[in-house]
Amino acid sequence: MQNYKKNMDSLLLLLGFVCIIVGIFGSFMPVLPGLSSCWVGLLLLYLTKAVENNYWVLGITLLITVIITVLDYVIPAKGTKKFGGSSYGVWGTNIGLIVGILSPIPFGVIIGPFVGALIGELMYDSKNHQRALKAATGSLLGFLASSFINFLFCVIYLGIFISIVWQNRALLF
Repeated sequence: MQNYKKNMDSLLLLLGFVCIIVGIFGSFMPVLPGLSSCWVGLLLLYLTKAVENNYWVLGITLLITVIITVLDYVIPAKGTKKFGGSSYGVWGTNIGLIVGILSPIPFGVIIGPFVGALIGELMYDSKNHQRALKAATGSLLGFLASSFINFLFCVIYLGIFISIVWQNRALLF
C-alpha cells in the first residue's frame, strides 16, 4: 500500500510538472492552455499525499488565473481603443483573435487580431488608412502585453511548484 501511494504521488508530481510546462508554452501559443494549465499543475501537486494542502495558495492562484484569463480577451481590445480604434476595430480584434487561433497559418494568433482590427477600422472609415493601421498596431501591442503577463505568471507558478517540491523532496522522493 505504501508503494502505491508513493507511485501515485510520483504520477501526480509528473503530471503537474507537465501541466506547468504546457502552460508556459501556452502563454505564447493560445491554442494550448496557458495559465489555467499551470494552475492545474499546482492543484495536482497539492493532491499528492506528501504535500500538505494550502487552500490560500490554491485560492489566490485560482483568482489570479481567472482575472488574467479574462484580461487575455480584454487587453488586445483595450489596446485597439487606446490607439484610437472604434468599436469596429475592437470587434475586428476579437474576431481576428478567434480566426487566428483556428487558422493553420504560422503566427495566426498574432496576425489575426492585427488584421481583424485593421479590417474593422477600414470598414468603419475606409478613407483613413493611417488611423486603421494605428488601431491595428494597438491591438498587436495589446496581444503582446497580454502574452507577456501570461508568461510572467506561468514562470511564477513554476517557481511556486519548484519551491513546494523542494520543501517536500524528502517526502516525495
